[in-house]
Amino acid sequence: MDLMEKLVSLCKRRGYIFPSSEIYGGLNGCWDYGPLGVELKRNIKNAWWQDMISHHDETAAPGSAPGSFGMVGLDCSILMNPTVWQASGHVGGFNDPMVDCRETKSRYRADQLVVYRLLAADSVPATLADEELLYAAPGEVGKTAEADLIQPHRKHVESLRKKLGELRLEPVLDALSDASLRARVLAPGAKEPGSLTAPRAFNLMFKTNVGAMENNSSIAYLRPETAQGIFVNFKSVCDTTRVRVPFGIGQIGKAFRNEINPRNFTFRSREFEQMEIEFFCRPEEADDWYRYWRDRRFQWYIGLGLSTERLHLREHDRDELAHYASDCADVEYAFPFGLSELEGIANRTDFDLRQHMEASGKDLRYFDDQEPDADKRRYLPYVIEPSAGADRAALAFLCEAYCEDEIGGETRTVLKLHPRLAPIKVAVFPLVKKDGMPERALSLYRALRTQFNAFYDEKGAIGRRYRRQDEAGTPYCVTVDGQTADDGTVTLRERDSCEQQRLPIDAIAAFLAARMS
Repeated sequence: MDLMEKLVSLCKRRGYIFPSSEIYGGLNGCWDYGPLGVELKRNIKNAWWQDMISHHDETAAPGSAPGSFGMVGLDCSILMNPTVWQASGHVGGFNDPMVDCRETKSRYRADQLVVYRLLAADSVPATLADEELLYAAPGEVGKTAEADLIQPHRKHVESLRKKLGELRLEPVLDALSDASLRARVLAPGAKEPGSLTAPRAFNLMFKTNVGAMENNSSIAYLRPETAQGIFVNFKSVCDTTRVRVPFGIGQIGKAFRNEINPRNFTFRSREFEQMEIEFFCRPEEADDWYRYWRDRRFQWYIGLGLSTERLHLREHDRDELAHYASDCADVEYAFPFGLSELEGIANRTDFDLRQHMEASGKDLRYFDDQEPDADKRRYLPYVIEPSAGADRAALAFLCEAYCEDEIGGETRTVLKLHPRLAPIKVAVFPLVKKDGMPERALSLYRALRTQFNAFYDEKGAIGRRYRRQDEAGTPYCVTVDGQTADDGTVTLRERDSCEQQRLPIDAIAAFLAARMS
């Protein structure tokens, strides 16, 4: 069983993540966070909000910021006037190329199928004896090595040929758009080539209707991103608060995309949660602020426990930038299924504010009353956007934390989550259910519960109780034993090292608080 299979199994067994509406067969691309999962995800969002928004001190900008700046928050509606999405370009341009497999009834994004040409003569089925076979494998082009992409499908490939021939990457859309080439493409899981349809545009937005009537005037959309809510509220924020450019607006919220091919557990889902900042600055300072936010967001993941060996910062090449961006970088993590994006940091220029100003007819320019040059007092700020996925972050932290080690000759499974992110901060146990130990343990548990998410457990051998908390990711366990009645001390066990120490019972809260910051 590979790491991803083990992690998915643990998530369901321990109550981190369940398939949505599982008793009815589930719904592809949708997931429910269980009792531990909801705490993990909430802790990630709280850490992001505290570190980026609520605990920010604009007079002492952290790190190497080009200058002081303010941060405020919003919580915008999921449903907005549909003109928002027309102005932003989502109605007309938020499309992915889609292909269907007529044989397997599967659906794929055409730009995420990697098409190989199998050059070995004995790889070709009898029906294609005089032609080369093109083989399609799922994967994001340019993100993973060819060998990694072909590996999950090796058994299928070996069933078609006796030995692995040379592989050559084909231009994906060219191969699938050309009817003669497409007739020779073997789709994933298909038995015969030629089952893929030609690519066609597919809009990712979920369409709905507002009000009692269902017609063109009632059409609305579930938002595919949270950013546009910030842009359309830019003037309101400027008018009602004391923020001055440069400043940032943060938002955490749900977004929805009708993904063609949801996959890789919670990584690509149809309903997901974003943690986004739109940072408004002077155009001439945008390059400096872009570098600041790029580096700060990268370091945030490291500070919460992601390995620098698995975390990568990738600058986009000029030819892959979005039309509105002058710079963009991805924070990528080496998941078990490949290197994939956790967060994007982009210099969006003044594209969004300009689009909404033109579409709405409202003047969205910022007015700087302290600018001595009258000609420069009104301008459209540039925007730096760090856009992170809360679900992807949760998955990355779970992948990083999953560990199997050996303690005292026994193999254990442990989630080595950072204490700030751990769903349960401390578990309290009585060593045995007698001699007043349960009463003292419950009293300590109730006292700690007012400050931390604590758990009480008195069932089973103490070693088994430790193992249950190791799997849940609980960083500390406190045991009330016979010595507690004599000297008022308890045993505190640390999750990762399994080291134990005795502390006064009234010192436990302060000990934990110091390690949760």
